[in-house]
Amino acid sequence: MTDNNPYNFLPLQPTGRNETDTANTYAPEDMIKIYEQQFLISVPEEKLTEFLPALKEFYDIDDHTLDVSAVIFEAIADSSIIYNHKIKVGDYQIVGGLIEEAIEYDEDNKEDEGVKDKEIQAYTLECQRTFFINDVEIPYHFNLFIYGDGYSTLTKKQTVLEKMYWFVRVRYEENLLDDSEDGESLESINEQLDRLGIRKMDLTTIDEIVSYVEDNIIDDAMVDELNKLLDDAE
Repeated sequence: MTDNNPYNFLPLQPTGRNETDTANTYAPEDMIKIYEQQFLISVPEEKLTEFLPALKEFYDIDDHTLDVSAVIFEAIADSSIIYNHKIKVGDYQIVGGLIEEAIEYDEDNKEDEGVKDKEIQAYTLECQRTFFINDVEIPYHFNLFIYGDGYSTLTKKQTVLEKMYWFVRVRYEENLLDDSEDGESLESINEQLDRLGIRKMDLTTIDEIVSYVEDNIIDDAMVDELNKLLDDAE
């Protein structure tokens, strides 16, 4: 940190000037870096009004450049910004093989009247998906339960991301913050995030990140591999 760069902005090389010679231009990948820094750099509350002008002055850009950087980020970035955190989906891993299960057919369930067999074939599978929060790698372990054309997941409670999931689920399903002996609180989650070098989160941020994780836990590539495993098992 220096007097000329008090916020530790990344040094980036301009590609030139805009048509009116009022601002620098940058490569798309550098525009993404400029956009991300608006949200990811920790700024004291008393410096918030000074931060954006300092960013524009450092890179010699204007408001239009910032608007374009947002468009580029949405178009080509492989991550998302959730308030003051960047989150990215990593690779998946299937641990072990399919474990065959059996679900007994409930004759009293009218929704299942079309089911001829007395048992529905089902499988469980242990899986892992890697996520990155502010470039910190965090694994997310879950059991996948496959039955017919449907599936459900059961998240473990080991990593901080998994604990965030259960923290949100308990709040919404039981309308409490942390009344269980082994449950997590907002404070305990933020302590674990701090040990990983990740800035603290509020309830809204945690909710949004958990929603992002649930939306991205299974992708097309994973579905293709699961279908192959199921075909081989039949």
